[in-house]
Amino acid sequence: MGHENITEFILLGLFSDEDVKATCFVLFSLCYLAILFGNLLILLTIRGRHLSEQPMYFFFSILSFMDVCFTSTVAPKLIKDLLVQWKTISYNSCMTQMFFAHFFGATEIFTLVAMAYDHYAAICRPLHYMIIMSKQMCYVLVMAFCIGAFIHSIVHVLIVIGLPFCGPNQVDHYFCDIFPLLKLACTDTSLLVIAIITTTGVSSILTFLALVISYIIILSVLRTHSSDSHHKTLSTCGSHTTVLLIFTFVTTVDSVSNNKVFALFYTVIAPLFNPLTYTLRNVDMKNAMKKVWCRDKLFEGK
Repeated sequence: MGHENITEFILLGLFSDEDVKATCFVLFSLCYLAILFGNLLILLTIRGRHLSEQPMYFFFSILSFMDVCFTSTVAPKLIKDLLVQWKTISYNSCMTQMFFAHFFGATEIFTLVAMAYDHYAAICRPLHYMIIMSKQMCYVLVMAFCIGAFIHSIVHVLIVIGLPFCGPNQVDHYFCDIFPLLKLACTDTSLLVIAIITTTGVSSILTFLALVISYIIILSVLRTHSSDSHHKTLSTCGSHTTVLLIFTFVTTVDSVSNNKVFALFYTVIAPLFNPLTYTLRNVDMKNAMKKVWCRDKLFEGK
């Protein structure tokens, strides 16, 4: 077992048309820069206003950091490969890219679930909120995320490492992921494919159910709140729900269909819109940005 004679893989990429590649190079470069700038702006704002003391913004900063890390495992090479003829990646680099893509992606999903739990605790258990979501608990949750994501990622890597690769070495994708690599193995991997799709599907369904149950409870409690509080909470929860549902749905569909377009959505497009979704629909975040990045005199007399 092992990778046998294969020392590198050739990534077939997204497109073969040279004009399309040039256009996508510019487009994806701008998207990546926007992801870096948007999330850096959020992180500096949260730090500048000391918002990380609040659990919601603590997890928000984790989410922004994971967005940057997750996209950075894929986007730079994707952009570079649009300019070259042969898109090669060494076996070890391929395994490393796959590990970190799954690690940061899983951590991001866990963080979104934690944000749903934070919303539930804030609305449904307000008197016990500071105990339930204490700083120590937030750190414990982050550690649990990292451990869970590490186990998830290392299992995928160990599965691939244990397979024989004797050629061909052309990966029908723009980055190293488990399903395109399983197709290249010199052995029958049908049972592995079924097992991975099943576990991915079960985890996605559990995530979805946890989200639905938490927000059903939240909406039932919100009936007794004032209209202003009701609107503000729905705005925050709505943006969070949108991001989590889209991310969960697209990653699940991509796992089943192995579609490069779906993969492009959750590796580049979704991280681009995450900062916009949260900042534009979060009044506290917009006010914090004004105070950090705009001159005080602009707001005098207002």
